[in-house]
Amino acid sequence: MNRIPAIDIYVRYCETDAGGHVSNTSYFLYMEEGRTRFFELLGFGPRTRKGINFIVASTECDFIAQAYASQTLSISTEISHIGNKSFTMVHEIFNLETGALIAIGRAVIVCYNFQEQQSVSIPPNLRNRLEQFLANVSI
Repeated sequence: MNRIPAIDIYVRYCETDAGGHVSNTSYFLYMEEGRTRFFELLGFGPRTRKGINFIVASTECDFIAQAYASQTLSISTEISHIGNKSFTMVHEIFNLETGALIAIGRAVIVCYNFQEQQSVSIPPNLRNRLEQFLANVSI
């Protein structure tokens, strides 16, 4: 299995809540950043998709530990499942300094035809690239 390099995100104060820790909504932005970088490195970024469109069908996040402003988080992204029209991405978020696991997120991504407003099969060129990053994870 190939591995996309993790990305680092500096936590800004505005991403925290009244309790002083990173707001639960911020984690979904971090995961989106991980997905965007993953697709760009695969050659399927916003400007290089070659007519392939995606939608997020489902996303979730399990919060393991708290993170705070001024910390740097590291987000790794892997593929855990590939179906006919969709695939599942797993995001692990760590405290870069301590290595502590902060959160684990998942997103189901569907290939989609916006003109016809329906899901479509994963194109072979995308499937081939995704298979190179299929991890043996059971999260």
